[in-house]
Amino acid sequence: MAALPATIALLDGATRLARMLEPERAHGLAIRALKRLPLPRPPADDARLAVSAFGLSFPNPVGLAAGFDKNGEAAAAILRLGFGFAEVGTVTPQPQAGNPRPRLFRLDADQAVINRLGFNSDGCDAVLARLGRARPRGIVGINLGANKDSSDRIADYAGLIERLAPAASYFAINVSSPNTPGLRDLQQADALDRLLARVLAARERTGRGGTKRPVLLKIAPDLSLTDLDDVVGTARRHGLDGMIVGNTTTMRPPSLRDRARAMEQGGLSGRPLFRLATRMLAETYVRVEGRFPLIGVGGIDSGAAAFAKIKAGASLIQLYTGLVFRGLKLVSAVKADLVNFMRLGRYESLADAVGRDAAAMTAEPWPE
Repeated sequence: MAALPATIALLDGATRLARMLEPERAHGLAIRALKRLPLPRPPADDARLAVSAFGLSFPNPVGLAAGFDKNGEAAAAILRLGFGFAEVGTVTPQPQAGNPRPRLFRLDADQAVINRLGFNSDGCDAVLARLGRARPRGIVGINLGANKDSSDRIADYAGLIERLAPAASYFAINVSSPNTPGLRDLQQADALDRLLARVLAARERTGRGGTKRPVLLKIAPDLSLTDLDDVVGTARRHGLDGMIVGNTTTMRPPSLRDRARAMEQGGLSGRPLFRLATRMLAETYVRVEGRFPLIGVGGIDSGAAAFAKIKAGASLIQLYTGLVFRGLKLVSAVKADLVNFMRLGRYESLADAVGRDAAAMTAEPWPE
């Protein structure tokens, strides 16, 4: 069996070839390759990268964001690539096809992606069966979403908690995708209050006599600061375990160079999202006041970007679009850089760096 660096080099070579294909087809090929390759176990992480959050122990803070392994097909393989955790989904109660193709677009000049996938999902039963068979060794979160045609979206989330609890290390409540009409309305104070009450009640029922799965809320980077006040206040009042900041943005920064592709509808991810998502992370961190940890996601394509997220308030970080342009070697590069930044800053642990820049960042002008 080849060593992990050699295997990653092989996968990255295949990824470069796949980028000549239509993006969604290339993504499908990547999933199939991961399912079939006999990946070795990754080397042990530097002990300084270990993170405790949400009652879980992470070997390192670098996770794979939701959206890549939508249907729980490759979670075990993903953890063998050196990630500290993986997030499966978004999973919906019933199977649904999502939006019509084409619905995934690379902006190569901007190191960005626009998607309007629309929660394409094999459905909760299929995902539960796959994760049960694979038994991934490590932390696997499940990102939850509502069916587009659901008459009671809050019930969708509560039902998913009860159904998927045996397979989840934690749950991420996704009310921030821009690609399901009306979904972001669940971020409004009254709706969010009702949603979290029912979701946490479902979690209580599944946790009787055993471990209660942590529940996190994934928010949009496009919230106004007034709406963010309401969201954080509601999350704190319900005793939520954490938040993920943030999802894709519907905004189109003026710096985008691929103007033709940028006109496509959907959520923008990748490098152009970094400033906005990181500012929203810092704004969330100062409002949370240490009540629960945060996961920072959006535009991370280097160790420097990852460490900036941590200093803005993230205890953990997630990658996805950066892998499209930098390859799987980005995972080990980020981890190595984090150790170096800790040494240079004389931090004994990553926890010592969390939020160090948040106050200064929130005093700066809003990013354009």
